[in-house]
Amino acid sequence: MKLTVQSIHFTADRKLLDFIQKKADKLDTFYDQIISGEVYLKLENVEDEANKITEIKILLPGNRIFAKEQCKSFEEATDLVIESLRKQIEKHKQKKTIADAAAKKAILMTADDDL
Repeated sequence: MKLTVQSIHFTADRKLLDFIQKKADKLDTFYDQIISGEVYLKLENVEDEANKITEIKILLPGNRIFAKEQCKSFEEATDLVIESLRKQIEKHKQKKTIADAAAKKAILMTADDDL
């Protein structure tokens, strides 16, 4: 999957970028029609340790899904975001399957009416 990564208020190192790409590539195993993704890494200026935010937006055919997490590390936040996106992809696939089945049934019913 083609990812665009933007780090806001800091420069992300290669190790972090490779980690994010590796995790995001696993989403392709759940749904092979992912078009692209956008990753935003942010450092919040707060005194709390959990000041690292990972946001990922994934483009699917006819849909867009989004997840955001804030944790102590970007790796932890990325893991949580990827898990959230995986669940959203599963729901998207279920809805698509149901819609496809309904459309097929409607076509068959129309064909029967014509006979």
